[in-house]
Amino acid sequence: MAKKAPAPTREPFDRTKHVYKNDAFVELIKDAIRFFNGTPVHPLPPPERFHGSGIYALYYTGQAEPYFKYAELNRLAYDFPIYLGKAVPKGWRQSRAEQTDDKPSPELYSRLSQHASSINKVDSLAIEDFSCRFMIFDGPSSDMIGTLEASVIKWKKPLWNSFLDGFGNHDPGKGRYEQSKSDWDVVHPGRTWANKCKGKTPTRESLLSGIETFLSKIGQSKSLPMDPSGGSAFQ
Repeated sequence: MAKKAPAPTREPFDRTKHVYKNDAFVELIKDAIRFFNGTPVHPLPPPERFHGSGIYALYYTGQAEPYFKYAELNRLAYDFPIYLGKAVPKGWRQSRAEQTDDKPSPELYSRLSQHASSINKVDSLAIEDFSCRFMIFDGPSSDMIGTLEASVIKWKKPLWNSFLDGFGNHDPGKGRYEQSKSDWDVVHPGRTWANKCKGKTPTRESLLSGIETFLSKIGQSKSLPMDPSGGSAFQ
């Protein structure tokens, strides 16, 4: 019987040796957020098709219940998104594939167009009340997309990310309709595939009450780096 080779030495557990800290990384995220906050705002969907992946924010400025407070908050500047999301390059989740100039792909534009289609399918919202801003990541910088999306959601706390889930959902497909429709589809009926979902859902009245409570806190606190009120921390 062959003699077993000795295993490499294992160290006693010390949490401090597992904690990664890098101030340069934090500053990079802040710099990216500053750039994102300064990008132009366009109608939803944008007026011209473009290629690229990245992150985006949707802003509501209409007067429909229960979102009219956003019109007040965004009266002078687009500071309070109702939804924030990302569009990643094809193959990103499996292999971090990079988008190249010889193979342009319109992931970001396509995602914004899908959202416009969802809004157009419901009677309780009007597409002209929505605007968007977006930030395009080319090449290796696309690896930052998920990190930046999470950072801005944590900072801005958009309603459709933080309370009313489901706006970005897709048709689950045949054989998967036993699940519940999303809270967003309960409040905003109209997407045909969502009506096929048979699972138990909260009542529309309870969700509307929760939205009112959530929005009552937006814009009321002091401006801190990760405060839901937004503010000047990254300017």
